[in-house]
Amino acid sequence: MSVQRSTFIFACILLLPAVLYVLAIVAYPLVDTFILSFTDASLRKTTNWVGWANYEKIFNERFAEVIIRTFIWTFFSVALKMVIGTFGACMLNAAVPGRSLFRLLTMPPWIVPMAIGIFMWGWMYNGQFGMISGMLQRFGLVDGPVAFLAYGNTAFWATIITDVWIGVPLVTIYFLAAIQSIPKDLYEAAWTDGAGRWYRFRRITLPLMVPAIITMSMLSLIATFNSFDIIWILTQGGPSGETTTMIIDTYQTAIGSKKYGEGAARAVLICIFLSLFCFAYFRVTRRLNPEKRA
Repeated sequence: MSVQRSTFIFACILLLPAVLYVLAIVAYPLVDTFILSFTDASLRKTTNWVGWANYEKIFNERFAEVIIRTFIWTFFSVALKMVIGTFGACMLNAAVPGRSLFRLLTMPPWIVPMAIGIFMWGWMYNGQFGMISGMLQRFGLVDGPVAFLAYGNTAFWATIITDVWIGVPLVTIYFLAAIQSIPKDLYEAAWTDGAGRWYRFRRITLPLMVPAIITMSMLSLIATFNSFDIIWILTQGGPSGETTTMIIDTYQTAIGSKKYGEGAARAVLICIFLSLFCFAYFRVTRRLNPEKRA
């Protein structure tokens, strides 16, 4: 056996545990879900092959609204995280007294267990004894209690605000690391030429942060698109389905209604959307990297 062949076999042996793990944890559930989406699987003992019937059911007017709502919810949540995270990172990078304390205070929303943080927001959104409603009444902005989670529009934006609160710390720290990796010589040269802070931000900071922004946007998009805990704990998809996203609808169909086949079809559709997002991400990163493009 040649040295090259033995090296190849040894490398395959080292990769075998990881390959088996991926097949068992990722590939098999995906294939099984895809097959399940073509059946009428439920609590019944018998399962019949129904072909594309489950996919035909989900493409109706109601599910179209769910898809649109999911994209809107994801867009505003991710956009707010990126904007707030960018300016937050710039502020934490500024040479101000107590900077280390400010950086430490950024972490609690991310460190606190998600369920506890969501329950806290649910308490603040309460119309009778919630802090937000109480402050609005005290300042005379509203005449009476405001139950934010009882109305479709306010509940929708309440879930977005909660998701942004939870996700901003990670985005801020990631962007802070990206800013600190920018060479200081660029700022010194721009400052010597008389460039102001806003000019330095537009011409140096923001362009050099683009790769980090794209990467974090993609990771945040996937996490937000699949976000379940926030909406389920706050509203469970209500009121009247106004906060029902694709992941909530999938759970209600598969687990709530015990229609596993239809739920699997919805899960496959979510996987397709996220795969398209990932494909677009890799295309964008390839365009931004001249070496990979060549």
